[in-house]
Amino acid sequence: MKAINQLKTFQRILDEYPAETPLSKFLPGFYRQNKQMGSTDRRIAGRLVYNYFRLGRALPNQAPDERLFVAEFLCNTQINSFLQHFRPDWAACIAFDIDEKLNLIKNSHPDFNLDDVFPWTSQLSADIDKEAFLKSFFVQPDLFIRIYKGFETQVKAALTAAEIVFKDEGNGCFSLPNGTRLEAVIPNPHWYEVQDLSSQQTAQFFKPQKWESWWDACAASGGKSLLLHDMEPTVKLVVSDIRESILSNLDERFQQAGLLKYQKKLLDLTQNNDLILHDYAFDGIILDAPCSGSGTWGRTPEMISQFENHKIEFFQRLQQSIARNVVKYLKPGKPLIYITCSVFKAENEDVVDFMVKELGLKLEELAVLKGYENKADTMYVSRMIGPLTP
Repeated sequence: MKAINQLKTFQRILDEYPAETPLSKFLPGFYRQNKQMGSTDRRIAGRLVYNYFRLGRALPNQAPDERLFVAEFLCNTQINSFLQHFRPDWAACIAFDIDEKLNLIKNSHPDFNLDDVFPWTSQLSADIDKEAFLKSFFVQPDLFIRIYKGFETQVKAALTAAEIVFKDEGNGCFSLPNGTRLEAVIPNPHWYEVQDLSSQQTAQFFKPQKWESWWDACAASGGKSLLLHDMEPTVKLVVSDIRESILSNLDERFQQAGLLKYQKKLLDLTQNNDLILHDYAFDGIILDAPCSGSGTWGRTPEMISQFENHKIEFFQRLQQSIARNVVKYLKPGKPLIYITCSVFKAENEDVVDFMVKELGLKLEELAVLKGYENKADTMYVSRMIGPLTP
């Protein structure tokens, strides 16, 4: 009976869920409207709906409940009562590895194709292992935090006392189970920042020097600015974004991290900003460009169902437009760090090619940060050097 009620709740969520809305925003509202659901009910409902979307666009002709059963089998490694009730034969095989599970699914559903999970694999960046990337959708990413220097011991002690399993990834990065309530475990929020492993790894490309002037052009939540400040606190920093609310939220986060000297600018980087920036020239620019976000869809698998192929070209044009308007404020011979959380070649290598051929930058180094190997986001980062003559 309990499993049947869980299925009914899942079906209600699916019926009421509006497209183009993040699950993380929709589900809390659904739970508020259904106060009879206890914490266990909410946890199971969340697991079911997220796992359902992890199946991506595979088995499109199957009913939602059947797609859910397949997803629950592929996404879980421990037995649960839901799968035991509806698919006891699969539940008995829950500990199989992913290849064995996929073979079982193909036997029962001959129309299952792994490529359908994410049907744009022909457009992936060259260095991405297609099969490993596809299989990663069946695994929930970890929660990553970056520990501020000097607080590693305190954070380790707090996590150990709370019996939280964690892994020290090096360079002050810890991975923890997704859903860990950090505010209830770590007593001081000034000891750490929540930041994905791959996002933290982009800092290896910054290489700032003392007293340089840097511009975080699409600052968003400010994570890259905080990395830069942590590496070289003397950097004179300008942060900009098109969203005023984002810039307002930065103040509290920066203050908490000890980043006190910076300038904020509300800018639309698809437009000419010479009136505002005519006196500026930067020793380094971080361009964490707006993108499809496809490298983060392990965290937001509902996006796979909402995405349309034409958006890739839209983002590429946007990235090229922004790059053209940003590069002119880079000092000759200085670095521009181009970052996306996309897995698409059109937003990664092709945009870098555009900046090299059309804007005169020189490619120094690049990397696909393969988060799919580490239960993290997959990102692309390149370091380019501005033309020696303005």
